[in-house]
Amino acid sequence: MENFRLKVFRAVAETMSFRKAAESLHLSQPAVSQQIRSLEEEAGVRLFDRAGADGHGSQIALTQAGTVLLDYAKRAAAILVEAERALAELNHEVAGELKLGASTTVAQYLLPRILGDFLRHYPHVRLSMISGNTEQIAEAVAEQRVALGIIEGPAMRRDLKTMSMADDELVLIVNPAHEWAERESPISASELAAVPLLLRERGSGSRRVVERALKSAGLPLRSLKVVMELDSTEAILSGVEAELGVGFVSRWAVGKALRLGTVKVVKVAGMRITREFRFVWPAGAEPAGAAAAFQRFALQPRRSKKNRRLRRSSNLRGG
Repeated sequence: MENFRLKVFRAVAETMSFRKAAESLHLSQPAVSQQIRSLEEEAGVRLFDRAGADGHGSQIALTQAGTVLLDYAKRAAAILVEAERALAELNHEVAGELKLGASTTVAQYLLPRILGDFLRHYPHVRLSMISGNTEQIAEAVAEQRVALGIIEGPAMRRDLKTMSMADDELVLIVNPAHEWAERESPISASELAAVPLLLRERGSGSRRVVERALKSAGLPLRSLKVVMELDSTEAILSGVEAELGVGFVSRWAVGKALRLGTVKVVKVAGMRITREFRFVWPAGAEPAGAAAAFQRFALQPRRSKKNRRLRRSSNLRGG
């Protein structure tokens, strides 16, 4: 329902990049530039200062007129979303745009099945999703770039509210050629301090939970041989497969690797690392429209039963 030129303008203004706006809108960069030029001609003002040598502006900034228009464009878009939601409710439908943000583990391993089912139930919902670490998704929710986020643990912010979505466990994985791979008894925490360790980057919910558990086991970070800090669970899985070290990853993430036999799960005596995946949204409001429908859908008992079956399957494969 939103005017297309204004939608393109908002995308450029919010990313400060013609290229990123084009990618998010699935348009060519020249098409985005043309829409902005047409809007400037219609409004009779310049909306962006373009500093790039290519004429399209590799570096851009909003003019005063652009800043004014962006405020109105955001308000207009929000009102149209409300209108679309109200019209859908007249027919007892869920429709409109759903902007989700999810931490990388959730986005890769938990959400795909849920989103597929959700979109089959609500075909009039238009879904978009961004992923990042827990801090990045919390920031996106606070800035209202997404309507609802899913993160790995508490948000650690007073301006956000959270609710439990699903349980998770972080497990230690090793390469099948590692000396621990065939151990029947758990390794000790002191043994863990002697091997190369792969960790997620700072700001990751997984990193925060692992650090806390290791510290409780008497292993502060300075006592460990951290050889790499990686920005995704997939990177840790690949690093373990390449015999670069051992690492902790979500139980949700290891199913395929365990089936293929490229990693093994090893127990650590006295250490069980659990956490929750949590919905997160701005404090002072509750999710509405498609965001509320998705939250309800993901929390349905049948969904929880399916999640428990998936976890039990992973547990059996992990030994």
